[in-house]
Order: sequence, then structure tokens, then C-alpha cells
Amino acid sequence: MTNYNPNDTIVALATAHGSSAIAVVRLSGSNAFKIVETYFYSKFQKKKTLKDKPTHTAHFGLIIHQEVIIDEVLITIFKGTKSYTGQDSVEVSCHGSLFIQQQLLKLFLNAGARMAQPGEFTMRAFLNGKLDLSQAEAVADLIASNSAISHQVAMQQMRGGFSSKIKLLRENLIDFAALIELELDFSEEDVEFANRKDLKDLISKIISVIQKLVNSFDVGNVIKNGIPVGIVGKPNAGKSTLLNVLLEEDRAIVSEIPGTTRDTIEDEMTIDGVLFRFIDTAGIRTTSDIVEQIGVNKALEVIRKSAIVVYLFDSHAISCGDLKNEIELLKDHIGNSQLVLVANKIDAENDTDLKAEFSEYPEMIFISAKHQKNIEDLKKKLIELFDTRTIDASDTIVTNARHANSLRNAEKALIKVNEGLKSNIAGDLLALDIRYALEELGGITGEVTNEDLLDSIFTRFCIGK
Repeated sequence: MTNYNPNDTIVALATAHGSSAIAVVRLSGSNAFKIVETYFYSKFQKKKTLKDKPTHTAHFGLIIHQEVIIDEVLITIFKGTKSYTGQDSVEVSCHGSLFIQQQLLKLFLNAGARMAQPGEFTMRAFLNGKLDLSQAEAVADLIASNSAISHQVAMQQMRGGFSSKIKLLRENLIDFAALIELELDFSEEDVEFANRKDLKDLISKIISVIQKLVNSFDVGNVIKNGIPVGIVGKPNAGKSTLLNVLLEEDRAIVSEIPGTTRDTIEDEMTIDGVLFRFIDTAGIRTTSDIVEQIGVNKALEVIRKSAIVVYLFDSHAISCGDLKNEIELLKDHIGNSQLVLVANKIDAENDTDLKAEFSEYPEMIFISAKHQKNIEDLKKKLIELFDTRTIDASDTIVTNARHANSLRNAEKALIKVNEGLKSNIAGDLLALDIRYALEELGGITGEVTNEDLLDSIFTRFCIGK
């Protein structure tokens, strides 16, 4: 962080900016109590010195400046290592007027505090040993959680579940690394302190655990960002209408003119507690329109990146044979995505005939997006295909791309160690790869770090956290 001084007393609004019933102004640092005491007058206790009060206690009173009452407030104090940041901290709960919020910030800044930088409260918690780096990142994930499962996973990581597993892997590896390093000190005597078979077994075990963690990132990424669902099909199939119905708002322009949608339109919706990220795309067809062709290319890219592909078609404008040909053309793009076939624009009179026409696809869903018919059937199908609620949130699930990348790097290094053990290479070469693996694992929890990494992580936080 630019000009970062961990000894400064910092202040920021901890609640969202804007008028509200209650707002909270947070301070942290060695002078936090003294700064607040400059303006705080208790209503029930004559003595106003906060440092004499027990930690985790609340005190009701007034904030007064030059004999003018700014507000009635509730002061909550947290002392030293018992606070979130590991420093003396104060939270001032006031009425949520924008004017009051600004007045309090101005008073505390004039008394010697400075405005906190993004994520600085959590950074101090990390630097003071209250959280490791992966737990600190989980704080941001918890704030951003928008479904029950993302909340559970973030909470589990913030409480140290992921950190514990990484630390255990690292500790086991350090023990053998120390023996390898010891061998280097006695290289002239040709002694072996680290049993090569035990080391090989340990490395194989650690690689297995790392691979499981890396594989969990696909699920973790979905939990964190929502299940990507691409809505694709030919022009005028009703894709934009379906998107609007699913989101329960007019998010996309609907027109009878084919090719209205030229770009992707994306929005999120929670269905039965599961977060989905719906992406409406341009109609897929051969076109000489350069702009529309760009939209078609984007639609194909969405198909490749979606966990679920909803292929929507006009049930009156296509035969079963034509549908089969269209699906065949998309196979290379669909890959491992789950494909849901949805026949649109049905009506009560021809339901039976349509189901007979497409009997080759028993899982097909028949809907009318315009009249919102059978939309619940489609929602149930989406839940059935990718219900993240079946995931055990107590399992260690990687949701952070930085963590996944570090795990992959550690895995590569350990695979080289295993290959070296099979080839009976020298201990100093083994030690190099083991050290690299240790650095990658240590970087996840912050045992190995640098200023640029901390800047990258904490500047993504909001100011008051």
C-alpha cells in the first residue's frame, strides 16, 4: 500500500455510503481511544476515559464539538489483541445522516486520524497475526457472497479450514526439506538423512491432496461467481424473452425482428437458493452483417464457457431432423457443458403433436416464454443439473484463482521432485524444487509474501474493511 504506516490511527465508514437508519464509523490504532474521547461525553458515567473500560463493551453518549451536539452515539471498544485488527479499535454507531457521517469523519481526522486505505483494517489483522492471508481473502468473499453455499464456503475458509490443510502439507514437507538440507552440509561424507522411499510416499500423498484441491476450483469458481448458463439458438427463437422471464425484469430488448441482440447480455438470478448467471446471446446463423457476425462469434464463445447451455428453438419452425443437425454443428463448442433442449412458443392445442415430433429427446422441455408457461419446469431442470447445495461446505473447496495457481505451481515442482527421486538425482537439485513448492504453498497463507502481492489483494477491499 502506498505510504503505508501500520502505526497510524485510521478511520473509515464501515457501513455502506448513503443515508440509513444507522451508520458505523470505525477507528483502529494506538490513538483510537484518545481521538474518540476528544469529543465523546458519556450520558451515564462521569469518567469518559475509554482505555479504563473493559474490552468489548458499549457506551452510550454524545459527540460534542465546540458545545454543539453532533449526535447521540453508541461507542463500542475493542482492546489490543482482542480486536479484529489486533490494535485498539473503536466503532461509533450513529444515526445514518450523511451530514452526521461526514461531521464525525471530519472531527476524527482533525484529531489526528487519517483515512483508511482500501482493505487496511483487514491488512492490519493479517500483519498482526489475527488472520492469515487466505483467511483475509475469505473476508472479501464473505462480503461478496450472494448465495447460501458461497456464504458457507467463505465462512469455512475464513475460520481457517483451508489454511489448516495448506499448513499441514507445508509442515510435512518442511520436515523432509530440513533433512535434505542437512545432507547438503555433509555432502562430502555421502550420508543420507532423508529416507528416499518415505520422501517419495510423502510427495505422492501431497500431490494427491493438491490435485484434489485444484480440481475443486472448478466447483469453487461456480459457487463464487454463479453457474454460467448460456441461452443460445437461432434468431427470433425467444432468447431475450426467456432471459427477461427468468430475471423477472425487462433486461433485454425484445423484438420480432431477427438479429435484435448483437452482443451478450448477462445477469444473475438466485433460483431456490442457487445462484445462476444467465447470458443471452446473439442468434446463431450465417450472416454477411459484420456486427452481427461478431455477436454470433461471442455466442459460440459463451457456449464454450458455460456450465449449462440452454438451446432454445421455435417449436413451430423446425423439425426433429433439423434440430439434430443444429446440435451436431454445435457439438465442438458445447464440450463438457450440460445441454438443455427447450422448445419455445408452444400452445395448448399442439402440445401433444410437438412432444410426438421430438419424442427422440425425452428430456426436452416445452415452454412458452411469452406466456410464461412451464418456466418452473426449466428452473427445476437447472437446479437438478447443477445443484451446488449438494456440495458439503465442510469440504475444502478452492474458490480463489490465486490459490489455485499457487497449488498448480507447487504440484509441478513436487512432480519434478518425484521424477528426481526415481532418477536418483542429487539432493541439492531435489532441495531446489522442494523449496519452490514450499514458497508456493506459503504464498497462499502469507507465510511467504511481498508488498506487491499484499497491494493486489487488499486494494480490492472496500475502504472500511
